[in-house]
Amino acid sequence: MNKNKHLLLWSSLGVLALLVAAAVQENYCKEWQQIQRATAGDGGPIEIHLRQTVVPQLKVADRCVSCHVGMAAGEQGLSGGPMAQPHPPVGHDPAAFGCTVCHGGQGLATEKADAHGDVPFWPEPMIPRQFAAAGCGTCHVYVNVPDRVEMARAQTIVERYDCLACHRIDGRGGTIRPGGAGGMEGPDLSRVGAAGYDRDWYEKHIEHRDAAADGPWQSAFGRIDERDRETIAAFLATRTGVPQLIAAKATFHSLGCRGCHKIEGVGGEEGPDLTRVGQKDPGQIDFAHVPGEETLANWLSAHTRDPARVVPGSKMPAFTLSDSEVEQLTFYMLAHRRSPVPDAYWPKDRIQVQRFKHREFATDGATLFSTFCAGCHGQGGEGRRFADSVPFSAVGNADFQAVATDQFLQATITGGRPGRRMPAWGESGGGLRPEEIQKIVGHLRQLGGVKEPRKPDQRRRWVAGDAAAGKRLFATNCAGCHGSQGEGLDAPALNNQALLTSADDTYLLETIGRGRRGTPMRSFREGSPVNPALSAAEIESLVAYLRTWEGK
Repeated sequence: MNKNKHLLLWSSLGVLALLVAAAVQENYCKEWQQIQRATAGDGGPIEIHLRQTVVPQLKVADRCVSCHVGMAAGEQGLSGGPMAQPHPPVGHDPAAFGCTVCHGGQGLATEKADAHGDVPFWPEPMIPRQFAAAGCGTCHVYVNVPDRVEMARAQTIVERYDCLACHRIDGRGGTIRPGGAGGMEGPDLSRVGAAGYDRDWYEKHIEHRDAAADGPWQSAFGRIDERDRETIAAFLATRTGVPQLIAAKATFHSLGCRGCHKIEGVGGEEGPDLTRVGQKDPGQIDFAHVPGEETLANWLSAHTRDPARVVPGSKMPAFTLSDSEVEQLTFYMLAHRRSPVPDAYWPKDRIQVQRFKHREFATDGATLFSTFCAGCHGQGGEGRRFADSVPFSAVGNADFQAVATDQFLQATITGGRPGRRMPAWGESGGGLRPEEIQKIVGHLRQLGGVKEPRKPDQRRRWVAGDAAAGKRLFATNCAGCHGSQGEGLDAPALNNQALLTSADDTYLLETIGRGRRGTPMRSFREGSPVNPALSAAEIESLVAYLRTWEGK
């Protein structure tokens, strides 16, 4: 009997001790409670309790502010370490959206790993800290962003005209210089791309300058020509308060990625649609060939460096990218996320893109070429070659430009090359508009430095050569690169209906005769001890043979 009493007594005391320990742990030892105990406001220690941000319209209830106390509504100006710091300035009140809408994670959790989503089976982990600004892509799209070359040129013009003497842009400028030269506090321009600004600023600046006898208006402001004012306006349009994301987008626009990938319905179809790539569930991703931690950011980084290693059999080539470029592309991919927020919460740029079909990329010829064409043809149109792939044409080659008319270039871009990786950019909903194709043609002329050739014979089909002789000549001189049936082995496919339809006889004749300097395509008018020259009649016979492949 006494043994039973002792057993009951000590087991009860043990259970009581466990309950007391659990109560202490739950009410006094939680990490968020310790953080709040170390935090103080103007009136002393703050009240310790669970804090949360509730946004019924978005169906959001986030308890992140229980740890990040300084980001809770009405609790700014606290002291007590990093967790007491307020939210960095953004274009809206963070409490109006909550935390997980932008940053991901598990809003109802109160433990760090759970809240950050670093647990199995949670589909939306928090965006890594170094890519935190990628969360802006949840709602924002940002329109008219140029490639990085145009972006750098625009920034150079802004600095050359001394705009930073008076204005701050992304943390730079707006300070008085040593010796008092220049400088005064003008409006901060870091967010004018989203907030807007007075479009008559230049005329008003000129009035101020003419009225001033000396000082910054005279020393730091001068007249700006119209073209440079347009460049400055394009640069200001990209100042939305997230320079890292804009820079990442400019890098994406410089590498020709849209040539294969669609975003918001615009781009090629060779690769996956990237509109929501930043929301991939890490639990559904194969990390077998990815070294390091199993996170979406790490997978995107590894895939960008070496696609075929991460996804065996991938058609995406391994571009030679720097660490900075890989990081920026990873940043940009993580920004592609779309939370189902009500239309009333949509920012202006998202409405412009999704409802009014505005372009995310700038529509100057250089940016259009970089965005859609440079991935295959090279940034300077020099052509590219990847492993297990036929080479892509050097469309900026001067010899090509000398024989290709604008009509031919427009037809090629519009109709593409069926059976090859060159899509019909003018014949699909995700392609290019006619005026954009014209701008790309204009940019190609600048790359080649060659004006549109004059056509000596306006007839499209005038060659009357011997096709049988041309067949023998083709087998001897051309089949090694172009294939015995013109299918393209180590050179472009000549047995292609789009090419044969858009190319007139003069183009084919001159291409064979001139060759392409800087490529394996030699000039067949100029002989050598190894490769004798072809006569004009023989070149015409070659063209006549190529025409036998043309559909009637």
